Amino acid sequence: MANGINDIFDSFRHQRVLIIGDVMIDEYIFGHINRISPEAPVPIVDVYRHENRLGGAANVALNLKSLGATPIVLSVVGDDAKGYQFKELLKNNGINPDNILLDQDRKTTVKTRVISRNQQLLRYDSEDTNPLESATELALIDAAIDMIYSQSPQVIILQDYNKGVLTPSVIANIIHNARQAGIPVAVDPKKDNFFAYKGCTLFKPNLREAVEGAEIAMSATQPETLVAGAEYLRSILENEYTVITLAEKGIFIATPNDHEIVPAYLRQIVDVSGAGDTVIAMLSLGLALGLDIFATVELANIAAGLVCGHVGVVPVDREELMHEARKFLE
Repeated sequence: MANGINDIFDSFRHQRVLIIGDVMIDEYIFGHINRISPEAPVPIVDVYRHENRLGGAANVALNLKSLGATPIVLSVVGDDAKGYQFKELLKNNGINPDNILLDQDRKTTVKTRVISRNQQLLRYDSEDTNPLESATELALIDAAIDMIYSQSPQVIILQDYNKGVLTPSVIANIIHNARQAGIPVAVDPKKDNFFAYKGCTLFKPNLREAVEGAEIAMSATQPETLVAGAEYLRSILENEYTVITLAEKGIFIATPNDHEIVPAYLRQIVDVSGAGDTVIAMLSLGLALGLDIFATVELANIAAGLVCGHVGVVPVDREELMHEARKFLE
């Protein structure tokens, strides 16, 4: 890489990143299975541990913090026990919880996974996916605009999980004010508001989201379809970079003048949960620093592979990533 790995990672410490989007609690129930229930043909899980982790946009923030940056999280949760638990989780992980708005008419999203022998047996979700009510929406927009100008972040991430926080009005106001302030915007989209992100800098769906959102055929084994898809997206969104994650095939990156598929590095995959969060965190830091986008995708590719080697949603380990980056990129 043109810049040394150490210099790049040292630069992460000076970056403020504003993350706006859907946040949640990832709850894990770990247990052993030794028998089948006599009541129904289902396994009995002997629970030995419960664990709560930051999920959704909050996991993006956790990745950024792990990399050395300063994440600023702005979102909405329910004015309920889980909402307060979420804010406590942020605080315990060294992330300021003061910018989390409470809405008494919403339910805090909780994804509960039952795990045995590193395998996910079951997931059940408790959530409210309706768009924000107008009063909460306006409060979020006001807070976002204030933070864009008062906090002066080097980059903004819009992290969409279709849970209702990123409404078209929220998206449009944030992108407009970010452009006015000269701040790049990285987007991790979902289908519902797929084309609402006009004017963003970087647009990062995974392959399934790109196909469903754009409603055109794309395949990881047919690069020309990815190029055509990226051109189609750019014609609507007017974005500078399109990044499409391709699971075990790697990451596709397209700029107005070039494109490439960066192959995934072979390693043991335990759990793919949260890999997209790691990718958008890494890409956003590359934008903030003005790094070469292709080199940044290489780093993001390595980082995603590392988190897939762990059970559940975990942030990338800074030292482990630096070691792997030196091995593959220097």
